[in-house]
Amino acid sequence: METGSTGIMGATGNTESEPEPVWTGLPPGLLRMRRLLLGVWLVPLTLGTGLPLGLLAGPGWAAFALLPLALLLWGWPMLGRNWESWRYAERADDLLISRGVLWREETVVPYGRMQLVEVNSGPVERHFGLASVQLHTAAAATDARIPGLDPAEAERLRDRLTELGEARSAGL
Repeated sequence: METGSTGIMGATGNTESEPEPVWTGLPPGLLRMRRLLLGVWLVPLTLGTGLPLGLLAGPGWAAFALLPLALLLWGWPMLGRNWESWRYAERADDLLISRGVLWREETVVPYGRMQLVEVNSGPVERHFGLASVQLHTAAAATDARIPGLDPAEAERLRDRLTELGEARSAGL
């Protein structure tokens, strides 16, 4: 293979140019939901720690309330970095799901191996207008999930993946 070539070496030794996948990120509603949940848990924890300790044990002990506050201040940008790392791409034969900030993880789910595609939406997700797509395959280790999608996009993706899965499995 020549240096500077952008193709991928095929099984026959020929260079095949495989197009770069078109990645789709997650909607910002997922980030808003996660940040709101972080605040809903840590702000009351900060107040619930600081007030009783300050009143009962003295102001020095109220400094322990800074721990949940520090966790809130650290978690806010971390949630943003995690949200930015999630993406997925539909290719001709498989679905790619990429995620992770420190440890990047990329899952490749062949359409022909999909057995079940579900759309899930809990009460908090429904409030924010979000849904998740859960992919089940023949091997449990390759089950994949795409969180925080717009419900219309989740249903479109479910229908498309189901259609492609049936077409690929019929060709086996």
